[in-house]
Amino acid sequence: MKKIASLAAVLLLVLIVGCGNNDNGAAGNQNGANNAAGTTTGNTNGNADQPTDAVTSASVVDNEANFKKAISKEGTWIIATLRDMTFTEDLILEGEFTNKDKPARKIALYTQDADKNITNSFTLTAPKITIRSENARIQGGTFVGDVYVEANGFQVVNAKVQGNVYFAKDEYQATYDPSDQGSVTGVTEVQK
Repeated sequence: MKKIASLAAVLLLVLIVGCGNNDNGAAGNQNGANNAAGTTTGNTNGNADQPTDAVTSASVVDNEANFKKAISKEGTWIIATLRDMTFTEDLILEGEFTNKDKPARKIALYTQDADKNITNSFTLTAPKITIRSENARIQGGTFVGDVYVEANGFQVVNAKVQGNVYFAKDEYQATYDPSDQGSVTGVTEVQK
């Protein structure tokens, strides 16, 4: 029963995120094709001689290989996990993605119900993760390892980092807001 509830919550998350882009998501879905990373590519204006646009939605992942693909430059703006994941190598979140016409990237370490209540939280473990995407966040679960921030707008939202958060520049730390109900067990400082 718990698996059915989790699956229903994930499907709802995919529908909410996938339908959130009202200006071209429907056209992209009509003229494009879905790939394993959860992106839809296609000619969003229906005119065959126009360049192809890309529309991204959530990538719901349940294994390490798909997670690494989803956090890459070719991934998606939101990466939603379905279980705990452990890596022995360092991770890099990179690429330029948008949500509601603003740069955004989210590692969602949780599932939720129809009322957006967190139903399960997950742990992502790696020696370190480097954040190179603007306005990236770790949300709803726990990251075990150190975070190295190389972009503006990084946040820990309703989540915990069991490790340190190091910023490559003062300006990156200046855009960090520790009041987003997240916590960091180690230091939060500019790396010297």
